[in-house]
Amino acid sequence: MAENLRSQVVTQGVQRSPNRAMLRAVGFQDEDFTKPIVGIANGYSTITPCNMGINELAQRAEVGIKQAGAMPQMFGTITISDGISMGTEGMKYSLVSREVIADSIETACNGQSMDGVLAIGGCDKNMPGAMIAIARMNVPAIFVYGGTIKPGNYGGCDLTVVSAFEAVGEYSAGKIDEEKLLGVERNACPGPGSCGGMFTANTMSSAFEAMGMSLPYSSTMAAEDAEKADSAEKSAFVLVEAIRKQLLPRQIITRKSIENAISVIMAVGGSTNAVLHFLAIARAVGVELCLDDFETIRARVPVLCDLKPSGRYVATDLHRAGGIPQVMKMLLAHDLLHGDCITISGQTIAEVLADIPTEPSKDQDVIRPWDNPMYAQGHLAILKGNLASEGAVAKITGVKQPKITGPARVFESEEECLQAILDGKIQAGDVIIVRYEGPKGGPGMREMLAPTSAIIGAGLGDSVGLITDGRFSGGTYGMVVGHVAPEAAVGGTIALVEEGDTITIDAHARLLQLHVSDAELAQRRANWKPHKPRYTNGVLAKYAKLVSSSSLGAVTDLDLFDN
Repeated sequence: MAENLRSQVVTQGVQRSPNRAMLRAVGFQDEDFTKPIVGIANGYSTITPCNMGINELAQRAEVGIKQAGAMPQMFGTITISDGISMGTEGMKYSLVSREVIADSIETACNGQSMDGVLAIGGCDKNMPGAMIAIARMNVPAIFVYGGTIKPGNYGGCDLTVVSAFEAVGEYSAGKIDEEKLLGVERNACPGPGSCGGMFTANTMSSAFEAMGMSLPYSSTMAAEDAEKADSAEKSAFVLVEAIRKQLLPRQIITRKSIENAISVIMAVGGSTNAVLHFLAIARAVGVELCLDDFETIRARVPVLCDLKPSGRYVATDLHRAGGIPQVMKMLLAHDLLHGDCITISGQTIAEVLADIPTEPSKDQDVIRPWDNPMYAQGHLAILKGNLASEGAVAKITGVKQPKITGPARVFESEEECLQAILDGKIQAGDVIIVRYEGPKGGPGMREMLAPTSAIIGAGLGDSVGLITDGRFSGGTYGMVVGHVAPEAAVGGTIALVEEGDTITIDAHARLLQLHVSDAELAQRRANWKPHKPRYTNGVLAKYAKLVSSSSLGAVTDLDLFDN
């Protein structure tokens, strides 16, 4: 193998001796200067249970890298907790953190001329942030998921963090007492790991496994189980071999492997956030991908897994039932995966899945047999209409009424909307509009888990629609439509909706329509004025200035030199 990038710098004679001196201070010996240098992007943090177990995984990976004949260099990268910041001003930093994570990993790895990177993350934005950086740098890389949390339990029922949000709605609606509310809250999150349902973290980990950038079965392992740490160490060996072979991310992350990832997202009932993140990842790697591609794949891929938020089971149940390899093998057997895509191990998808049965075990019902899916088509629908000319994203699993036409209830922020729901001011048949929460308008595109959970808790999940230019948590379900583009802050039609206007959400027709004449809309647009920026300095101000439309992935490096 050719000498690694760092060794080219540090072995060029006396003039480079200061580089060698500093590396000796962090543990390098004479024999180490010709070894590949591997960065460990360590997302460890006690900010959130999603990341609190990651340091042990990073240390196991460090051991594996050394044993495989390379030199590890560990560095930290940030996280925030979506679940803890949910419903607050702090949630505006969530999507922003994806860009900060990507930038920080790129900066550390390229600044130190690392030959490869093993990225370890847990909370939602850790994964797409890391993968965007990996795609930009195109040095050998592997992603290690920090692992899923085990379900909580109260009163004989399995719980996730979403259970706590829904309990607030139930309590406000008088359906449960304070004792049960506290019981759910105290037991929903029993230890380390990312949110347990097929919410955003588990969706992205599953998608990365399907894409070939993580090891088989690793995406559904529990954070606390020994196999998770074993997998982290094995990932280190696989990565070092990829460095020796110069197997690069852009050989793995291709149009076909992204299609594989999207197919798995549909089959497991994954989060709407995956749409936003894969648009961004595709852009970073130079692959053409648009919203309509998700709709094309949705139409041909059934939902095979009965997973929360709208189903019954959590990720650890999916793991015991055969995990993502079982789901992938079913898709492959029905020509819905590209089996020739290469993976980080050097094997093709077909080779990785060779020994997996084509049908799931009959002694479980987490993964449904092919002839009895949860839904015949995927659950993430792309809606368009005069209210979202660039598109919007709806999760339509678990929705009893896929069409609703009703009066608009207009709110300028998430907080206003939530208070109206908790005060009992939202009625069956209403269509809620929450605007100025988009990438620029928020800024930061907050998730609306608090309002949507309150709607579910109040028993209105099947009779109230909610439309926003913000996002939804992977734990959200119901008649909800997010990522509306163009957003309100740039004068999108959502900014022109008035209280009482009639709106239709039609999931089957993939329609999002405001029933106001073109002439009236033109008059309203002429009178519309943009809001003043909510932030004029700091990271949110920079983000609002740079961020693209959600229909393009809400990236911050789009056509920088054309503006």
